[in-house]
Amino acid sequence: MTEAAVPVVFPVGGRRLVVYVVWDRRGGVEDFVPFALAGLREQGSRVLVVVNGSLSEEGRAKLEPVSDEILVRSNAGFDIWAHKEALDHVGESIAEFDEVLLTNDTWFGPVGSFGPVLDRMAGRPVHFWGMTDHVRQEPNPFTGKGVLPYHLQSFWIAVRREMFLSEAWRRYWAELPEMPTYFDAVLKHEAVFTEVFADAGFTHDVAYPAAEIGTKNPSLYRAEALLDAGCPILKRRPFLQWPPYLDRHAVVGRWTLEKAAELGYPMELFWQHAARTIPPKDLNTDAAALEVLPDADVSYDPAHPLRTVVLAHIFYVEMTDEMLDRADTLPGGYDLVVTTPDTDRAEGVREAIRRRGHARGEVEVRVLESNDGRDQSAFLIACRDVLLSGRYDLFVKIHSKKTPQDGFNIGRHFKEQQFLNLLDGPGYTANLVALFQREPGLGLVFPPMIHIGYPTLGRGWSVNKEGAQALCDELGIRVPLDDVSPLAPFGSMYIGRPEALRILLEHDWTFADFGGAEAYRDGGLAHILERLPVYAAGELGYHVRTVATAEYMALSHTTMDFLLDELSATTPGYAYEQIELIRKAGFVGTGSARDFARMYMRVNFPGTGARLRSVMASPSIVGKVARAVRRPRTALRRVLGR
Repeated sequence: MTEAAVPVVFPVGGRRLVVYVVWDRRGGVEDFVPFALAGLREQGSRVLVVVNGSLSEEGRAKLEPVSDEILVRSNAGFDIWAHKEALDHVGESIAEFDEVLLTNDTWFGPVGSFGPVLDRMAGRPVHFWGMTDHVRQEPNPFTGKGVLPYHLQSFWIAVRREMFLSEAWRRYWAELPEMPTYFDAVLKHEAVFTEVFADAGFTHDVAYPAAEIGTKNPSLYRAEALLDAGCPILKRRPFLQWPPYLDRHAVVGRWTLEKAAELGYPMELFWQHAARTIPPKDLNTDAAALEVLPDADVSYDPAHPLRTVVLAHIFYVEMTDEMLDRADTLPGGYDLVVTTPDTDRAEGVREAIRRRGHARGEVEVRVLESNDGRDQSAFLIACRDVLLSGRYDLFVKIHSKKTPQDGFNIGRHFKEQQFLNLLDGPGYTANLVALFQREPGLGLVFPPMIHIGYPTLGRGWSVNKEGAQALCDELGIRVPLDDVSPLAPFGSMYIGRPEALRILLEHDWTFADFGGAEAYRDGGLAHILERLPVYAAGELGYHVRTVATAEYMALSHTTMDFLLDELSATTPGYAYEQIELIRKAGFVGTGSARDFARMYMRVNFPGTGARLRSVMASPSIVGKVARAVRRPRTALRRVLGR
């Protein structure tokens, strides 16, 4: 027996309550939120915004014009408990409405308008409906066992009055369990909500069924198809999901973003939010934000030139002509500021400039107080006034790079990798500058991470991550740091907007901060700062792109392809499965018996890691453990006393 009343359509002139949940780690409100709320306000009689955590005055000012009420609560229980608290807050006045929409800030929209889908679903006699759904899966991918039931995805659940006035509805929310983790939110609410109310006799429907789209989870796997079908929502998940997992399912975020732009969504809202909240290397990969630019100018607009300054740190005077040849590929004029360590070098640079006859703009050669920190200190200290002057829309940061300690081939490649991918020729460089013309929120561009000749893959942070996090904390940078390697201009040559690096530029650096000439090494301030520009720009809402020539991508991709092919040869499964296994096993070390014993235990007995580390501290046990690895598990248990 069920208590469900007969479902009805949404009445003409009916009233809809919209409950929209916001969470922001900074206590602010990203610009995509009021845009979404403005679209919802057109369809809602009352808009109640629930803020999890804190809300700044600036954030409140953004929400007030697009909402009727703002409720601020502690950040506990995710959006589900925020919805519960909102329903408690509305209380008996919920009976004034014909439909309640429970939604949150995990999507971008409207892409187009909410009107068509709301009008279509209004005519369907149901008790509740969702924008998208997820098919039944066995085993449950979250637990590895049991069943993940078919369910409507909880980011958008609309409920009609016959259901939200029922005893089953009251009981569900009264008995809602605590949800301390994301997995609790999925397993204790999202995955069961549909089934609970369906079993109670309530009927449901979905606007864009997975069965019609042709995948188990359209909002993740086929977001572009949803947009083609008229769905006004683009979920954030495809752009913050672990890239190897998206690779497994051939999810190409770039195509989805192009579709959203084609349908009229203001993409600056996407990029601003993504830059501030998603680890940059994840975003760069998920959104395929690498631009391979053509050699011929196809996009630069000479009617809207950008005021440009080239900041060239020159230690090797003999590279002056080569560097200025590169700078001269810039479209239009540019001012030039050269920094160099001493007066002799300064005179050599001035002579080279006089010989060339620089006619593109103003020229200044500055002798540094110190070369501690090299190009990093030259940029942040000696050129600080230039960058904060407001005179320039764009800066070009280059320096004389030889890297003689790594040998001729490696040094040559590293230098060319930097110069070619930034300033390859007039046509290429014009196309690069045009990126800034088209995208006001673009903060920096730089070459992809160097990997030919260097063991950077898997080691991009080196020993700098802890120091980078400490410096971010000091500077107020809350963009999440990437896990394995940062998205960073390795080699420290890049082009950008001065405003994008305001956080770094306004800090009062001194040459003494860099620790002396001998401190230019991993773990030192210069190497930490080399890895931080993207995170500093992201904190201010500026996104970045990596850029490359077609020739360099041919060199890079063929090498990368072969390296990954060789590395994958002895590990089964898709790339994401290989990575999960390797990460689970942990650091290989030197491949000693002790190392393999640790790896065996991490993979097969992950709960005993702390105990094993204690045991392995005794050298006398190493041989026993190593031999036990080759024996049945019972033997290993005896050695470890389990």
